[in-house]
Amino acid sequence: MKFFKYHALGNDYLVMDPKDFATPLTIEQIKTICHRNFGVGSDGILLGPLPSDKARFALRIFNPDGSEAEKSGNGLRIFSRYLWDRKFLKTDEEFTVETLGGVVKSRVLDGGRTVRVEMGRVSFRSEEIPVTGPGREVVNEKIVVGDRAFNFCAATVGNPHCVLPLPDISAGLAKQYGPLLETHSSFPKRTNVQFLKALDRRNIQIEIWERGAGYTLASGTSSSAAAAVAYKLGLCDSSVTVHMPGGKLSIEIRHDFSILMTGPVTKVAEGTVVEELFTTSIPV
Repeated sequence: MKFFKYHALGNDYLVMDPKDFATPLTIEQIKTICHRNFGVGSDGILLGPLPSDKARFALRIFNPDGSEAEKSGNGLRIFSRYLWDRKFLKTDEEFTVETLGGVVKSRVLDGGRTVRVEMGRVSFRSEEIPVTGPGREVVNEKIVVGDRAFNFCAATVGNPHCVLPLPDISAGLAKQYGPLLETHSSFPKRTNVQFLKALDRRNIQIEIWERGAGYTLASGTSSSAAAAVAYKLGLCDSSVTVHMPGGKLSIEIRHDFSILMTGPVTKVAEGTVVEELFTTSIPV
């Protein structure tokens, strides 16, 4: 099984072509490959390119716990760079990619080092995210987890997000409350979680707990959702830089809350996963 490893602001993925497999990857194989100590190590696997009736390419995205994600902004940038590296694309060509969370448009820039993705429209509607309860926009609602109550907004950009605006945020806060919010009963499909601090009109900061992956240095869909929430609450302008532990992304929010995301991609390595990796189990 060949793999190509990239990172986008420290959020790393393995791109793997299904044509290289004799049989489809199992959940246990995905967990093993992604394991930091017993496998190659990554925040997930990007499976593609796959055929599509809706776009030029299709992509499946798997979290390190084996679950499948609808969409990943960093994953889409990485997949775009992979397609460019493998010469599926012409220089600066715009192309489409189908994900479970919808079709996006992408363009590789700056000799492969930067990728711009039209992420789609952010919705705050509970039935689209989804969030339990009557149909509504989920804005400034209260949620209680553990020993603390938060105000939150929920959003989807093809995958679910819970955004908590706060005066101060930290990695410790994300690690403590992120897993409780991810699995809260209000979110029937679980949720990604962003702890949001508005720095000024053009800059916000987030700490991220990612569904199926845990504490994460950077996330494109999290940046998109958090920026959209900050804009809806009047905390920032329509063009904003999102600061994360792994680095910065540029987000542009259009009048209909569609998102244009621009950020870097770095190639790390390429190699082969050997069958011996799957002959022993990972200790619990």
